Amino acid sequence: MLEENRRGHDREKVATRVSVLSILVNVVLSVGKLAAGILGHSVAMVSDAVHSASDVFATFIVIIGIRVSSKQSDEEHQYGHERLECVASIILATILALTGLAIGSAGVEQILHSGESPLAMPTLLPLAAAVVSIVTKELMYWYTRHYALSLHSDALMADAWHHRSDALSSVGSLIGIAGARMGFPLLDPLASLVICVLILKAAYDIFKGAIDKMVDRSCTPELEAEMKDLIERVPGVDHVDLLRTRLFGNRIYVDVEISADDNLTLLASHRIAEQIHREIEIHFPDVKHCMVHMNPLSEWKHHF
Repeated sequence: MLEENRRGHDREKVATRVSVLSILVNVVLSVGKLAAGILGHSVAMVSDAVHSASDVFATFIVIIGIRVSSKQSDEEHQYGHERLECVASIILATILALTGLAIGSAGVEQILHSGESPLAMPTLLPLAAAVVSIVTKELMYWYTRHYALSLHSDALMADAWHHRSDALSSVGSLIGIAGARMGFPLLDPLASLVICVLILKAAYDIFKGAIDKMVDRSCTPELEAEMKDLIERVPGVDHVDLLRTRLFGNRIYVDVEISADDNLTLLASHRIAEQIHREIEIHFPDVKHCMVHMNPLSEWKHHF
C-alpha cells in the first residue's frame, strides 16, 4: 500500500509539472495569436487562438483528473479511483469537439457572407505567428507525449493530442493565410473548416480511448500471450485454463485459472498462486492486482 501511495504521489507531481508548463505555453500562444489575427486581418488565426485558449481550460481538467485518480483506495472506492482519469479524458474530448465546431461555424459564416463585403488580405504578422505556433506546439506534443507514456496517463495523452491538434490547426492557418496573400482570400476561412475536421478527429480518438477503458476492455492478445507464457513457466503449473484481463483506467486487473497436481497440499498450492501473483505484478508494472484460482489437473483431463 505504501509503495502504491508513493507511486501515485510521484505520478501526480510529474504530471502537474508537465501541465503547468502546458498552461504557460498556451496562455502566451493564445494571446499572441489572437493579437496577430486581429491586427493581421486573419479569421483563421483568430480561430487558431481560440483553440489554444481552450487548451488552457483543458489542461486544468487534466490536473484535476490526475490528482483525483491518484488518490488511494478507500471504503467507498475499494478498487481505487483510476477510472476518474478516463472521465477527465471524456471531458477533454467534449471540450475539443465543441471548440472544433465553433471554429468550423465561424469559417462557414465568413464564407457565406464573403459576397457582401470583400475579405481583407491578411498581413505577414499572422503568417509569422502560425510558424511559431507550429514549432512550439509540435515540441509540446512530443514533450507531453513522453510523460504520458511513461506515466501511462490517458489524460496527459489527451492533452498531448490537444497540442498536436493545435499544431495541425496552425498548419491549416498557415496555408489559408499564405493562399489569401496570393490572391485567394477564401482560403483563409476555408482553413478554419480544415482545422475543424482535424480537431473533431482528435476529439473522437480521445473519447473512444477513454470509453474503451471505462467498459473493462481486455488487454491486447499479444500482452495476454506474454502473461500466459510467464505463468506456465512457474514451477508447479501444468497449464493455464483461463486468463482474463481488464483495463481499469490506466491500470490492469488479471484473473487467471491454472491446473496443477491434485495431490498438492494447501500450502504448496498457496505458494504457487503467490508466485504467479508476484511474477505478474513484477513483470507487468501496469497490473494493479492478479487473482489466481487453482484447479485440480484431473478435472481438466476429465473434460478432455
